[in-house]
Amino acid sequence: MPEAWIIDACRTPRGIGKQGKGALADIHPQQLGATVLRALVERTGIDTRDVDDVIWGTSAQVHTQGGDLGRMTALDAGFAVESSGITLDRFCGSGISAVNFAAATIMAGQEDLVVAGGTEMMSMPGRRGSDKPSVMDCGNMRLRAAHPQSHQGVAADAIATLEGISRADLDALALLSQQRADHAIRGGHFDRSLVRVVREDGSVALDREEFPRSNTTLESLAALKPSFAALADVVVDADGTTYRDLVTRAFPGLEIDHVHHAGNSSGVVDGSAALLLASPDYARAHGLKPRARVVAMANAGDSPTLMLNAPVPAARKILRKTGMELADIDLFEVNEAFAVVAEKFIRDLDLDREKVNVNGGAMALGHPIGATGAILIGTILDELERRDLERGLVTMCAAGGMAPAIIIERIG
Repeated sequence: MPEAWIIDACRTPRGIGKQGKGALADIHPQQLGATVLRALVERTGIDTRDVDDVIWGTSAQVHTQGGDLGRMTALDAGFAVESSGITLDRFCGSGISAVNFAAATIMAGQEDLVVAGGTEMMSMPGRRGSDKPSVMDCGNMRLRAAHPQSHQGVAADAIATLEGISRADLDALALLSQQRADHAIRGGHFDRSLVRVVREDGSVALDREEFPRSNTTLESLAALKPSFAALADVVVDADGTTYRDLVTRAFPGLEIDHVHHAGNSSGVVDGSAALLLASPDYARAHGLKPRARVVAMANAGDSPTLMLNAPVPAARKILRKTGMELADIDLFEVNEAFAVVAEKFIRDLDLDREKVNVNGGAMALGHPIGATGAILIGTILDELERRDLERGLVTMCAAGGMAPAIIIERIG
C-alpha cells in the first residue's frame, strides 16, 4: 500500500482560554493558525504552490472561526493561492481526523503534499452563545428521543458512576498529569514542536505553556467542588428536561456521583497545531526527510448518551486492522477530556501506565478542541524520537460518542 509520511509537526503554546486573561485571547484564529503554517514552511523549505490542500480541524465554526478557517489561515500565512483549504468538524476529534484525511488522500494516490492540523479559540467572544441549544442534538426532538445526549461533564460523571471509579483515583491521575507536564516542560520535551506566537507589532504574545499548575497537590484537588452537579439540573427543554434527565432516560435509576471538577477535567485553552504530510515520491524528489509514516487510521462509535467511551473500541479496531497487539505499541496518547476517559482507557486495555500520556495531558496542559488531536500526534512523535522508540497510538473521545485513532511509526 502507498505510504503517507509525516515530514514535520509544530504547535503553538496553549494559552488560557478566557478573554482578558489568556495571552492568546486577542489573536485572530486565522492569525494563530498562520503561525504554525509559516513555521512549517520555514522548517521544511517547501514551496506552498505544491501544497495540494490544507485540511483543518475546528469545532466551533462560527464568528471569527467561521468561513473555512483552513483556507483563510493558509492565505493569512502567505501560502500561494494555488494551495486549497478545507475545514472539518468531528468535535474534539477534529485534529486527528484532519491528519487522517490528509494521510488517506496521499495513500490513495490523489495528493502529494498536504498540511493538516487545527485551531480552536476557546476564548472566542460569543462562543458559548453560539452553542445554543447546548445539547448535541441541537433541538432535534426525534433524535433526542432515540439518543439522548447530555453535557460532556455530566456524561463523564455518569461513566465514573457506572464504572465504579472513585474521585480519589481520578484526582490521583490529575495530579500525575500535572507532575508529568511539569517534568516535560522543565526537561524541554516540547521544545522541538513549540512555536512562539508573535503579534502584528512584533511583540511576543506567548512562548510557553500558560495553563499548567505545577503547585497542584492531592489536597488542593480534594478541596475543589464538583463542577457538574448544579449543571446536571439545568433545564434544557420547554418540558423541564434537564441534563441529568437526558442521562437517566438511557440509564433509568442511575444516581450520578459527581466526581469531576476543574482540576480533573481538561483545561479551557486557545491553541493551534499543524503537520506536513507527503508522499514518498514527493519527499524524495524534494529532499524532505520523513520523521514517521502513518501506519493505520480508524474511527469508532459508542453510546451517544455516555459520549466519551469510544477511545477503547477505536484502539481495538485500529489494532485489528493492522494485526498488531497492544504490546506492539510503545506509547499511547489518549486525550484527557476528563480524568475518567484516560482512567477507563488504561483499565479496559490493561495498559502499563508508564506508556500512557507520559508528558501529561489536557488536565494539565489544556484542550483546544479542534487542535488537540494534531497536538497529540506531534507530541507522541517527539517523544518516540526522544526515547528512541518505534510506534505510537493516538486517540480521543468526541461528542456524539465517537473516537478517531491513528498509529504512527518512526522512520530512521
